[in-house]
Amino acid sequence: MRLRIPVSLLLVCAAAAARAADATAQATPGATSTLLQVVFGLAVVLLVIGGAAWLARRYLPAAGAGGGPARIVGGVMVGPKERVVVVEVADTWIVAGVTSQNVNALCTMPRPPHDRADASGIVPADRNFSTWLAKALKGQGH
Repeated sequence: MRLRIPVSLLLVCAAAAARAADATAQATPGATSTLLQVVFGLAVVLLVIGGAAWLARRYLPAAGAGGGPARIVGGVMVGPKERVVVVEVADTWIVAGVTSQNVNALCTMPRPPHDRADASGIVPADRNFSTWLAKALKGQGH
């Protein structure tokens, strides 16, 4: 697991540690133990945050993960804010036009038997979606 810490946080911590080191060089031995307690507390807090992030990623469901009743098979941009999207619901494919204002069903068709997505719902990328969509719409008589 890689822990990503912002550079600005590291710089602030390094500056604070440098100031604390200067102060402890001139202070009594009690100040050194206080500085060590602060550094140890900071390390514990960072470890707890990293552990919570790791647990959340490992055990909580990912947003947008396939597992719902519908999945997006593919899509193609047809304008700056317009798309044609194929959505699979059960064994039916719905070809929909999506704009910034609304969604319109263009046609429906049964799921082709040759479409084999893996368990994650991802269709292999070697297919040319626009070619397939043109053939499918031509075959539907549109």
